[in-house]
Parts: sequence; C-alpha cells; structure tokens
Amino acid sequence: MRLSGAHVAIVTPFNHGKVDETALNRQIDFLIENGIDGIVACGTTGEASTLNDEEHIHAVELCVKHVAGRVPVTGGAGSNDTHHAIELSKKLETVGVDALLHVTPYYNKPTQQGLYLHFEAIAKATALPIILYNVPGRTGVDLLPETAARLAKISNIVAIKECMGVERCKTLCKMIPDLTVISGEDGLNYDMYQAGAKGCISVTGNVAPQMLSQVWDLFAEGKLQDAATVQEKLQPLNKILFIESNPIPVKTALAIMGRMREEFRLPLCEMQPANRAQLQQCLQQYKLC
Repeated sequence: MRLSGAHVAIVTPFNHGKVDETALNRQIDFLIENGIDGIVACGTTGEASTLNDEEHIHAVELCVKHVAGRVPVTGGAGSNDTHHAIELSKKLETVGVDALLHVTPYYNKPTQQGLYLHFEAIAKATALPIILYNVPGRTGVDLLPETAARLAKISNIVAIKECMGVERCKTLCKMIPDLTVISGEDGLNYDMYQAGAKGCISVTGNVAPQMLSQVWDLFAEGKLQDAATVQEKLQPLNKILFIESNPIPVKTALAIMGRMREEFRLPLCEMQPANRAQLQQCLQQYKLC
C-alpha cells in the first residue's frame, strides 16, 4: 500500500446509537472525491474506545467495502491488552484492510521493553503492514526513538504516526531511514513534511479534505511556498477543531455542515455552546456551512 500522502482518520457517524452506514458512505465519498490518499477507520477520531468489538469490525468492514479499492484503508486495532490487540488485528485482516494502526498501550504505562514486546507479538500474529502510533498526550507513554528503531527491524512494522513534534520527526528520520514517519498533528503537517515525514493522518481532513490534500501534493511537487501558504490558511481550522477533546469538534463541524448527526457516545458529549458558536463562525469563514 502507499504509506504516504494525506490520509484521514475518519469519524464514525451514529444514528440513534447505531453506526450510520449511509452517513459513513457519504463521508468516504466526500474524502475520496476531494483527493485524500487513504482512510484510517476506527482510530481515536472514529471513537474506537466506545465501540464494542462487533461494532468496531463492522465499521471497518463498511469502510473497506464502500472504498472498494479506490484508496488504501487502514484499520485501527490498538489496545492496552496485547491479546486483544492481536485478536482485533486478525479480525480486521479478514475484512480486507490494507494496514493496521496500533497505538501504544494506554493507562497501564508499559516500559520501553514492554512496548517492544507488545508490538513484536502483534507483528508476529499478522502479515499486514503495521503503523505504530505514538501520542503520549493521550496514552501516558512515549515510544522512544530507540525503541522504534528496534521495532523497525521487524519486517511488517513499516511506519509510525508521530505526535511528538518536529524535532522528534527529525530524530526518527535520521535514526531510522527505513521507517516511514507520518505526521499526527494537523497544525504541524507542513513542518513535519519539511522534517522528513511522508504524509499525515489527519482529523482536519474530515472537514477540509481538498485543502489538506493540497498541502501534501504541493509539497511533493516541490512547490514549497504554495504548500506553506495553504497550510497557513488551514491553521484557524486546525486550531478550532481541537478546542475540545477530539473528535467532539470535528464531528460537530460535520453535523453543522449537514453531513451527519451530532451524536456521540458517553463519556463524549456535545460541545459547550460558546465553543460550538466559535466553531460555526470558523466554518462560515471557510464557507463550509
């Protein structure tokens, strides 16, 4: 699969407590028609933490079927229980995903050796390419470059979605040239590309896929100033979409845009009214609603 370019961590729409297949398919088409290079299903943005396994697998399978090979589909399969992560990986492999996204175990805060053994066990259990996901702000644990370097020696561990900023990206690219680094911070995408990242997995792309794609495409074409200009234009949107915990703002934005219901699962809930008003004003400035 193409582990580069602008990928989107797609939201999971709900309708009266059930995964909304119609809205999900509509969102998939919207992303692909606007130039997105890949879709990541059932990650943090897809509310994987409040989906049971049956719903999780079903939502990923819906994505695979509706995408129908137009772009690669990566399935989120992360867990803080190694056995559970392996089981999810095997099940997602059977529904036809192109790759797996595995976040570092959260809450139980394993050591670096524990992280290595966790990902090693997963990699042994599947033939699919694995994208590591390092987001210490959510998980409470940082996958250090030295550990990533050890993991990169495993043949099907091929990339890392990195949320520790530009300097970490530079370190990884220098230390582990064979491991593809992918930006996990929308506000830093252009800077991460400059530092050696080969693409992004984006939240903002759910709302503005064309602009997100333009930043990568222009950068890849060597039109650096043009890419930087589009990135700068995106920054107010990048900021407002994280005014509350992801995916609350991005899902609210899509509801304001008329793309799906404004429905979450507890403990996620509707935005505070003042924040929602700011979000709507920002969307209006981008002519998105």
